[in-house]
Amino acid sequence: MNQLINHHPASFRDPSGFIYEQNGTVYRFVSTIYASHYSLLMNSGLAAELQKKNLLLAFSEATDNHLGRADWYKTLVPQQLPFISYAWEWSFSQLKDAALATLAVCKLALQKGMILKDATHTNMQWVDGKWKLIDTLSFETYTTGESWIAYRQFCECFLNPLLVAAHTGMEVNRLLLSYPDGVPANITAKLLPFKTKFNAVVYLHVHLQAKLAAKPATEQKGSGKKLSQKNIEQILESLCSCIEGLNLPQQTTTWNNYYSETILSETYLSEKKKLISAILADESYKSVIDLGANEGEFSLLCRQDASVIATDFDSACIDSLYNRLKKEKRKNILPLVLDLTYPSPAMGWMNAERKAFFSRANADVCMALALIHHFAIAKNISFGQLASFFASICKTLIIEFVPKEDPKVQSMLQWRKDIFEEFTVEEFEKAFASFFSLQQKVTVNGSQRTIFVYRKK
Repeated sequence: MNQLINHHPASFRDPSGFIYEQNGTVYRFVSTIYASHYSLLMNSGLAAELQKKNLLLAFSEATDNHLGRADWYKTLVPQQLPFISYAWEWSFSQLKDAALATLAVCKLALQKGMILKDATHTNMQWVDGKWKLIDTLSFETYTTGESWIAYRQFCECFLNPLLVAAHTGMEVNRLLLSYPDGVPANITAKLLPFKTKFNAVVYLHVHLQAKLAAKPATEQKGSGKKLSQKNIEQILESLCSCIEGLNLPQQTTTWNNYYSETILSETYLSEKKKLISAILADESYKSVIDLGANEGEFSLLCRQDASVIATDFDSACIDSLYNRLKKEKRKNILPLVLDLTYPSPAMGWMNAERKAFFSRANADVCMALALIHHFAIAKNISFGQLASFFASICKTLIIEFVPKEDPKVQSMLQWRKDIFEEFTVEEFEKAFASFFSLQQKVTVNGSQRTIFVYRKK
């Protein structure tokens, strides 16, 4: 018996089609009004070439009209994605590469007589180690003389936050959490240093656009001059060159320097890796979430056929891990910027378009290494609250307890009153016993720290 068809709450703005789910499979409905564009997408070879270059999510056609609609043209079955991430969870390099992939898609589309009508970050996902466009209906037939309709959207979603980050050090994920639809040109112009007005490319794409946006709507129509395909290609090249040249200022944070601190010996790190490797080898799992992953030292120990989400609130750490994964061509780890005490909320129309992080993330195994003391002491979160939280997101929990005597905890208590009488291993075990069964308990050689392996009851 067919289950109820669930129309995706974020897929309603484009009359060309929408996403829906049935029996656990995600489908894309294509309307008859998109027929000519879809035919060109397929018959021109554009879809095939983009997929060959790993720029477009793979999809196939199905013959079922599940909804019985009269305007049905095609049913597409896209490659099923285990997890959807959003730009407010990405690091600088992730947003930069997603931007360049978007421009590459648009360049190829123009060569085949099409153009991107949508250029938002929500249409891009890190899949199998590549940034891919996931919205098959983002293309339309290119008409000679018309401007690139998605130009402003691209600048707001990609160029503007990248420019602000490169020139000020602000984190792109925080910018896009404040401006989920993209950072407007007038806001960007105010945030950028004055000297950027003398950069011809930045002036053209930001400062001039901010001036134009400030004019009354009746004066924003322009001169009526038509753009040639070559003009659009030049705009794309200009954007591409600008973004390729953007880099973050070099910085060392407390966290991206964590394992080189004297507080943690090389012996501790080496012994901990051996221990976690042995634990993972004994586990049967398909998915892992590594909370407080730092630069991914332990995420990288997971099996390469498992889907791994590695999170940390330090964007520099996630940026470093992402670039390492690219270099080593690791395809199974998705690094994301996430403050666990303020995780990504539900957003969009009726708070339903973009799900909250922990409504999307659930795994066979959760790793929480060198993390719990930051919750319990820095944030005053009880062991009971933590145990309940971990039980809601995983089946097996690999967690490290760091005692109050540990140098790291002592440094945390240096500037605050010690009100944490219940911060003991006995209270920790008591709280977690309500939700989990203890499978293993091992002290890490070279430290006072203990690894616990729990199975959810």
